[in-house]
Amino acid sequence: MTKATSGDFTKTAGWLDWYDGPSKPRFQLPAGAVDAHCHVFGPGAEFPYAPERKYTPCDASKEQLYALRDHLGFSRNVIVQATCHGADNRAMVDACVSSDGRARGVATVKRDISDEALHRLHVAGVRGVRFNFVKRLVDFTPKDELLEIAGRVKMFGWHVVIYFEAVDLPELWDFFTALPTTVVVDHMGRPDVSKPVDGPEFELFLKFMRQHPNVWSKVSCPERLSATGPKALNGEQAAYQDVVPFARKVVEEFPDRVLWGTDWPHPNLKDHMPDDGLLVDFIPQIAPTAELQRKLLVDNPMKLYWPEEV
Repeated sequence: MTKATSGDFTKTAGWLDWYDGPSKPRFQLPAGAVDAHCHVFGPGAEFPYAPERKYTPCDASKEQLYALRDHLGFSRNVIVQATCHGADNRAMVDACVSSDGRARGVATVKRDISDEALHRLHVAGVRGVRFNFVKRLVDFTPKDELLEIAGRVKMFGWHVVIYFEAVDLPELWDFFTALPTTVVVDHMGRPDVSKPVDGPEFELFLKFMRQHPNVWSKVSCPERLSATGPKALNGEQAAYQDVVPFARKVVEEFPDRVLWGTDWPHPNLKDHMPDDGLLVDFIPQIAPTAELQRKLLVDNPMKLYWPEEV
């Protein structure tokens, strides 16, 4: 299976390729489970990477994504537009259109997009837009422009996905609470899991969710947050244990407003590339009951992305 970036693009030095030998999860996913956060990259020869990108990944095609879906036991995917493609949503849209209705998308759009173009994205399966505030990945778009975009996509019933780091929540709070849609936070706002789960930084995030019932959270990407990593304990893989208390707290307090996804193909990682089967086995640690697992993996993503089938 080739992963080399094609076309005239060379993968960013030092960043790892995705792992093409994922284990079969021990945890059996509930029927209809949705991988609610994943990406496609290129292939660059067909869908070129954006000139303004801050990294170049290796290719990760829709066929490879759907092979992983079937291997892990998911039924559907939510494909989030990757920053390396900028506002050119063609790779993500192509993957959605090719999925036989089993994928929805989250796009990146600019202020000058027409209503007709938004409608075409909706028909293709897009149900949200993503606003990225992680400075090392993107240059910030002015907040007035983002508010205008949010107001326009609300007409289609879309939501807004926000990606930020925990230390930036105080300065972004007023903007986030002004958004007129459902708001989905990527990866719990990237908490520093070396700090106490009941400390002031994570408590601010929980307060954000408590005070604003339109705010949802993805409890994904332990491989990005963990300092301990997928350590082996007593011969067993005890994956990302330092992240468990944070994600479990969010799942148990907000069971109807949480989502989970693999984040395949895991862009921008330098230390280790996760085994996606092991990531699936992380789920019962943070959602310990069958009811919580069904809400996290089936009911909630279906309500947000396939409401016509609920």
